[in-house]
Amino acid sequence: MNPTPILPLPEVEALARRAHAAQTDKAGRPYAEHLQAVADGVRARGGDDDQVAAAWLHDSVEDDALSERWLTDAPLTPRTKAIVRALTKRADEPKEAYARRILATPGARLAKEADLAHNADPARLAVLDETTRARLTAKYAGMRALLGIE
Repeated sequence: MNPTPILPLPEVEALARRAHAAQTDKAGRPYAEHLQAVADGVRARGGDDDQVAAAWLHDSVEDDALSERWLTDAPLTPRTKAIVRALTKRADEPKEAYARRILATPGARLAKEADLAHNADPARLAVLDETTRARLTAKYAGMRALLGIE
């Protein structure tokens, strides 16, 4: 019996783009732009293929674009799946517990760093109203502090 081959990165990207095709970010931009930025950020920070694949999928289960069952059965490495699960914030989960899970999962912190960097990009935040911008800026700074990210 041959094991199922692991999805190559271009197929992971295409899958993530399809899964999030109907979704936009808070500024109304296609959500795939965020996924691309996070994947690029992981690469720029020296991330490996497992981390890049997880970057493409980091919001897929949380946003119900793909199911937990899909992730369990997906032709991905166990490490990619672990990183995606670490980055999937659970309903009513304290931010401290979320940060601890990220820190405890090898490879997840780098992916979250890239996610936070794009989320906190001043150009991206500039199009939001002042109240939302201030709330998100504080939220992202708090998570960076919990994760020990400068």
